[in-house]
Formats: sequence, structure tokens, C-alpha cells
Amino acid sequence: MSISDQNETEPLKPATQTQTLSKERKNGKLFIGIPKEITFQENRVPLTPSAIQYLTGLGHVIVMEKGAGVNANFSDLQYSEAGAELVSSPKQVYEADIVLKVAPPTKKEVNFLQSGQILISALQLNQVDESCIKMLMEKRINAIAYEFLEDGSGTLPIIRAMSEIAGTASILIAAEYLNNTHLGKGELLGGFAGIPPTQIVILGAGAVGEYATKAALGLGANVKVFDNHLHRLRRVQKNFGHHLYTSTIHPKVMQSAVESADVIIGALRGSGSRSPMIISNDMISQMRPHSVIIDVSIDSGGNFECSEATSHEKPVRKINDVIYYGVPNITSRVGRTASYALSNVFTPLMDSMNMNGGFSDSLRKNSGLRNGTYLFKGNLTNKSLADKFNLKYHDLDLIAGIYL
Repeated sequence: MSISDQNETEPLKPATQTQTLSKERKNGKLFIGIPKEITFQENRVPLTPSAIQYLTGLGHVIVMEKGAGVNANFSDLQYSEAGAELVSSPKQVYEADIVLKVAPPTKKEVNFLQSGQILISALQLNQVDESCIKMLMEKRINAIAYEFLEDGSGTLPIIRAMSEIAGTASILIAAEYLNNTHLGKGELLGGFAGIPPTQIVILGAGAVGEYATKAALGLGANVKVFDNHLHRLRRVQKNFGHHLYTSTIHPKVMQSAVESADVIIGALRGSGSRSPMIISNDMISQMRPHSVIIDVSIDSGGNFECSEATSHEKPVRKINDVIYYGVPNITSRVGRTASYALSNVFTPLMDSMNMNGGFSDSLRKNSGLRNGTYLFKGNLTNKSLADKFNLKYHDLDLIAGIYL
């Protein structure tokens, strides 16, 4: 019976819940809390009902705020039947030893956290709030940024998965805005006998660009991929064949490609915190009327001079008769699919943390987990974050020998 079921029959005494959960912790099981996301346009949830069922089947206690999975089309009933304990108050969720969420914590959410807890969420280094970091440090929180977690091959699994989803989604969105319904050209994205194929320019040959290329080629479009990293260009050409047009970024070559493009996908990320601005407004003014720009890189500033974040409610604006789409967190548009991808990473992480004897022992044994840990007992262990805010940095590998 879930907490929500108990509430319908008789009030649940706070002491009863605390005693139960304390007992579970003593038995060496994990106590995980999943709050409902309050960040604008965040539709993902970190664990699916099937993942909850697996973890609770191992004896772990998972408390979820009601409605946490609704935007990803997972009902409270599904979670309750899977073994999650549903609560109405976020404060109850934040009593858990491990707080697992998708978006970075807001100040309001940090206030709920208690000393010594483990927080697993996004960090979003280019947007992080200094005051939130200092609040987490004062509370001696252990914090893990899931975008920096590494797997055994040295890959960032969540970044890779979200990039693959964003790349595929960008082509599907472009297809929407090329049709008449959205004041586009009235064209179907792709290629057909007797009809010139859609011309697509993709900025960036990383995971986003690679999967955008895959989706576009699958529909029969002509694709040109630009990137200044030759190893990335070689990889996409190897994956899709030498007939794929690839080029480093040269102004004249880029100008020619932009003028003939029906769709431009901005998926180029820089070495710093902001994406490089590649396409000027003058270049956009030379594009064909009703062409489409999908600015996937808007999360880190965008690849266009006109880059400006839009929303799911008003996703596009017109730039010189060109349709510009700049919704951040594009994976949240397909929240259910993205939630499955997140859950595929978090479920084995939770299982591994338990098998290794808890968080501290997992840190000692798992270098990929150490790579994602930016606060350990309130000590800042992420060099980029320390440099950004001029805060004291602690090498986690060194302090591990003292504390772990």
C-alpha cells in the first residue's frame, strides 16, 4: 500500500514513516526521494515505473511526490503499483538520503535539503547560480552532476543519450515547420523522384549533429555537415559514406551553403561555456524565404547572431522571413523517451551504489562517479566551478584518502 492509499483511510503519522525508513536504512537499503520538477518546461522524470519496480523489488525505499511523472505520461497509479510511496509534500521527499531529480535545484529546493544528503541532478555549468552552490556547501551536501558521469568506456552516457535524442528530434521539428500548417514552405522534408531533395546544413559533427545527419539522410535529404574538428568529420563520413558532404568552417563555403539551405541545425558547442556564433544575421537574410533554423545549441548560447531562447508555448519567431526555433532543453519535448534514457543510466547507478556499500565506497571504486561529483561533504571538487566563482577547490582523489 502506498502512502497515498494510507492517506485516504487514516492520517499517516510522521513518526511512523520515519521509523519505517530508518529501519530500511539500517538494513543497508537505499532511501531515494524523487520530487516533482518545478523548473519551467521540464517534462522529464529520472526513473520510470519499471525502474521503480526493479529497485523496490531489491528492497529499496523510493518516495515520490505526486504528479512527478505526469508530464512524461507516467501516472501516479503506475508508480504506486511499481512500489513507490507517493506523498503530497515535497518536504517529505527531501527527507530521503538520496534526492534524485532532473533539473538543477532551485533555491527553494535547496532549502529543503538536509546536511549530509546526496543530491543527483543536472548542474548546467554555464547557468549555475553561485548562491545555490554556496547554500549546498554550507549544508555539506554530497552533489553529483549527472551530465559529467562517465561509464566504463569514458563516455558521458547521459549527455550522449540526450544528444542523440536532440539530434533526431531537431529533424522532426524542422519537418513540422517546413509544412503549411506552421507557415513554412509547404514542403515535405526529404527526397522523392522528380523533386529536388531538401537541403540541410548541420553545424557540428558531435552526437547531436551525427544523429541529425542520420535522421535527415534517412528521409532522403541532402546534408552538409560543418565542424572544425576533423576527427568528428571523419567519423560521420565513415558512418554514413563518403558521399556525405563535410567541411571545416570557412566563411565563403558556409555562406554558399546557407544561401541554398532549406534547414539549418545549430548543434556546435565550443570549448568554453558558450557555443560559438557561426551564422550572422546578414547570412540569414540571404536564406530562402520560409526556411527553418533549429538552434539546438541555444542551451549554451546558440550558433546564430539572432540566437534567443523561445518556449514550447511560443517556439518560433521570424528572422528576415526565416523561421527560427530556439526552445532550450529540446529533449523535454519528448519527455517520455528522454525519461527512459535517463532511467537506463540511473537504475544501474543506484544498484551499483548499493552493491558497493553506499556512496562513499562507490566513490572509492568508481572513477566515473568521481568525475560527476562536484561537492563532497560540502567541499567543492569541480575545478571549472571553483574557477568560475573563485571558490576553494578540493581534489576529490586526494580528499578521498582522508574521508573515504
